[in-house]
Amino acid sequence: MSAPLKRPVDVQFDDKALPENRLPFRNFARTRKVLFLMLAATVVLAVGCLTGYGYYTYQQRYGNAVDASERMSRVAQEQALKVMDLNAEIVSRVDELLGDMTDDQIARNESTIHQRLEKIGGSFPQLEAISIFDASGRLAASSRVYPVPSVNIQDRDDFINARRYQPEPYVSLPLQASISKASIFNISRARSGPDGQFAGVIALALRRDYFSSFYQKLIDEDAVSFIGLYRRDGSLLSSYPANAPGADALESNMFANAFSRNESVGQFSTPAFSDGQMRFVAYRRVDNYGLYVAVGFPVAELHAAWLHHFLFICALTGLPCIGIWLLIGFSLMQLSTEERAWRQWRNEAERRFDAEEAARQSQRASALGNLVASVAHDVNNYLVIVKSNTALARAKNYNDTETELTSIERATRGVESLVRTLMGSARKRPVKLANVNLARVLPGMRQIVQSTVGDSVVVSIDVAPDIWPIRTDMAELELATVNLALNARDAMPRGGRFSVRAQNMEVASHVVGVPAGDYAMLSASDDGEGMTRAVATRAFEPLFTTKMGSAHPGLGLSQVMALCEASGGTAKITSEPGIGTTVRLYFPRAAARDIPAGDSAQPPTTAAGRHVLLIEDNREVAASLSAVLEMMGHDVTHFESADDALPALKAGREFRLVLSDVQMPGEMNGIDLAEWLKENRPEQPLALMTGYADELERARKTGIPIFAKPFDAEELESLLGA
Repeated sequence: MSAPLKRPVDVQFDDKALPENRLPFRNFARTRKVLFLMLAATVVLAVGCLTGYGYYTYQQRYGNAVDASERMSRVAQEQALKVMDLNAEIVSRVDELLGDMTDDQIARNESTIHQRLEKIGGSFPQLEAISIFDASGRLAASSRVYPVPSVNIQDRDDFINARRYQPEPYVSLPLQASISKASIFNISRARSGPDGQFAGVIALALRRDYFSSFYQKLIDEDAVSFIGLYRRDGSLLSSYPANAPGADALESNMFANAFSRNESVGQFSTPAFSDGQMRFVAYRRVDNYGLYVAVGFPVAELHAAWLHHFLFICALTGLPCIGIWLLIGFSLMQLSTEERAWRQWRNEAERRFDAEEAARQSQRASALGNLVASVAHDVNNYLVIVKSNTALARAKNYNDTETELTSIERATRGVESLVRTLMGSARKRPVKLANVNLARVLPGMRQIVQSTVGDSVVVSIDVAPDIWPIRTDMAELELATVNLALNARDAMPRGGRFSVRAQNMEVASHVVGVPAGDYAMLSASDDGEGMTRAVATRAFEPLFTTKMGSAHPGLGLSQVMALCEASGGTAKITSEPGIGTTVRLYFPRAAARDIPAGDSAQPPTTAAGRHVLLIEDNREVAASLSAVLEMMGHDVTHFESADDALPALKAGREFRLVLSDVQMPGEMNGIDLAEWLKENRPEQPLALMTGYADELERARKTGIPIFAKPFDAEELESLLGA
């Protein structure tokens, strides 16, 4: 049903997943053969053998050191590339935040901009600060401090060059931060006004010690002596140790000459360093950001270590033949020990990087979930506007716009379905849980399932007559069934059979992956192409799909798992290539006491005339809801935050209903307001509305009605008893 998306390139040492040349190569069999040949050699051949041995060991040491330098340069390049990609994304988000704002507008909104900048960059360890400078070089806003001090950088190198090279980003030389005094270097990009003229600079201050700390953990002192991050002109930005080559002008020019060839990968050896030592240097370009990472080692130190070892061997071979035999026997034992240690190292590296890959996958899934939820929340706000205006038009008999309004309603239903899938996959959608009888609802889905899979697939739906009731979101259950049918259709391009069965199941504690308890199990089976074990293991991951090049977003099975987990259960998948696939959905058995009082909208128990207090920070949403409420015959008082509405409530003003959003700016959100009203004015009716599910459980504990955006005007009318 699904297959992995192409993974980003990660630095790994698992030869099962990477080409063999990414790992140090050791041929133990060949070395052992050489040692046995030496055992048969005479004293006459001793010199030749020693010469060959010395050459071999030197090349091996040198090759290992070069391999280590190349390997560590790849790791450092990947780390720098991820940081620079993230920087570019941050700059784009800041530029989008500012838009076409003038300097005066930025100054008036400095507090809000500071909070947004702090939120954008506050969680990244490499980021010291995000700063916004106007066209004159004056500091206009910062993520680190509010209000900003009087700072002007019009004469500073990074400001001048950012203005000169606009819109290309500019990387500054190391400098001291104006506010925190930390050692940093800046990534600066010019802003343009509506007329295309220079409007200022967005600057990201990156901590130098973030890179040097990473290099310190990475460096292998036996093979590598320094790791550094350089500009294209050879200037050293950060390194470990701090005295890495590139600090003086001569060395900086040497690196600049190497970088001027604009190679993505390169290396050189030269004695032209300030201390006169010959060094090998491997470098890599960090994409097109004008940065390079360089890793190197002094050849003299490697040569000294090799010479010490070689002289020791020569001394031992001066003994009689028995000494040579003992030495070779000792070498054979050492070789076996080294081989065991080397294989153990490979196994340890494999386990370590598997764990790191799992952690990275979890972070990517979390970041994706937050992004999807944020986008879906904004879409839901606009859906409220569309649906409210549709209700107004219908109340006014359309005025010859019925065709257009009907099209709007169809588009709204389509967007609702998309948002439900996106937010369900991200575990951010507030579900509307209710008791569901599968014996009644599943047979009614047969027609939509058949139309989904097509006429070439035979559909059967079988529900046990004594099936236990479950507590789930009916709309999400229908969508999950359609998603399972879509996967089955794609797995059976030449037709087949798709079966849906529902039965009771008592799960014992020894069943792996499913907690013990009573479940209504819904299983969906097809006899299609099936999946490999590797694909089935990742089938429930968001955005995971085998349908490359198609319109499938890879959210179907993710939505199925999200629904099961939101209902208190889970989902399992079994599949065999060429035989078929079965997806089992486990829904806990529901009881009447499982229904929370706050999930259903009940009319207010008290009323204060026809006056409604609306608390919503989005002005367009508020205007639409106000119009609907006024159409119902209510007077509306609107506040943009709970903080603004609190004085009116503290003054004792009574309303027929307080209708509040959950997520709002200020110290109090909608749930905080609900808890305050419950404690101080329990007689005042209240209802909440939200597009998020993060605090839904906390909201339900207040025992008040909750509307999941977008909601219909009929739901609001039912609540008010209008």
